Amino acid sequence: MNSITLAPTANTDLRATYDPATTIIRMDELEAITGIKRPTVYKRLKDDPTFPRPVPLSNSKCRGAPVGWILSEVQTWVRTRIALRSEAA
Repeated sequence: MNSITLAPTANTDLRATYDPATTIIRMDELEAITGIKRPTVYKRLKDDPTFPRPVPLSNSKCRGAPVGWILSEVQTWVRTRIALRSEAA
């Protein structure tokens, strides 16, 4: 009998399912993890050199080509922001 692996649902904890260093997340997960919306993400990409850089998901160079972010880089950025808050207090 063949086993079937189901894709994780929205309620699945990504840390328990995938290696964050090799997991690419899309914009909706990025927004959920960082708490910032799409326009602010693009502003951060332009103005903040510490913000995680997107990974192209296709060979297209066109505007609107699919991109994702590496989960571990996003988590590190969030942890750094939290640490900066602690230092400022």
